[in-house]
Amino acid sequence: MENTIDDRMPDLVIDILQHYRHIAVVGLSAKPRRPSRDVSAYMQEAGYDIIPINPVYAGQQILGKRVYATLADAQAAGEQIELVNVFRRSEQTPPIVDEAASAGASALWLQLGIANEETRERAQKAGLLFVQNRCIKIEHARFFGGLSII
Repeated sequence: MENTIDDRMPDLVIDILQHYRHIAVVGLSAKPRRPSRDVSAYMQEAGYDIIPINPVYAGQQILGKRVYATLADAQAAGEQIELVNVFRRSEQTPPIVDEAASAGASALWLQLGIANEETRERAQKAGLLFVQNRCIKIEHARFFGGLSII
């Protein structure tokens, strides 16, 4: 089975959302009106463990959770990382594949508007489940939060 998603494979999204509850959010902002904060707050409210990753805020707290500079720092502190959700520019995503794999993640998710072919290829080679150009909040609401699936 291929490790990427397209419109014909909603089962992969459902599987990721059902089985990976510890989400490291690369690029999580402390600013309340940022999409990364809104999406992460929604996922936290839905019962997911959010692990903020942002070197600008390292050592501080966002959404009541300690912020780490890198995925490696979070892993070294004992955080369980199953899914890495990325809020970075598309061209900044390829190195995140190696960091996610090294941190023990099983899946890499690039948010809506973020897509990169090199990142997809690297994620597949690393054995990571991979989603790009989709919002995890929208997908969660679609399958588990009452949005109509017509």
